Amino acid sequence: MTPLKGTDHNSKFLLTHREREVFELLVQDKTTRDIAGQLFISEKTVRNHISNVMQKLNVKGRSQAVVELIKLGELKI
Repeated sequence: MTPLKGTDHNSKFLLTHREREVFELLVQDKTTRDIAGQLFISEKTVRNHISNVMQKLNVKGRSQAVVELIKLGELKI
């Protein structure tokens, strides 16, 4: 596995705190609008966080991202 851009070798977690919050709500079946409201951010920002994580993981969809995050131990359901 190649190192991820923007992370250092001492970093234990792949996700930022906010990305983790977004995905924890996503696996609770919350909509983009629900997540935005709960975290007091815009829906566009929620989509950006999801997109950033998908890019980090090199996957094409939210559900693929969730599966990968669970495999990596980054997310629990």
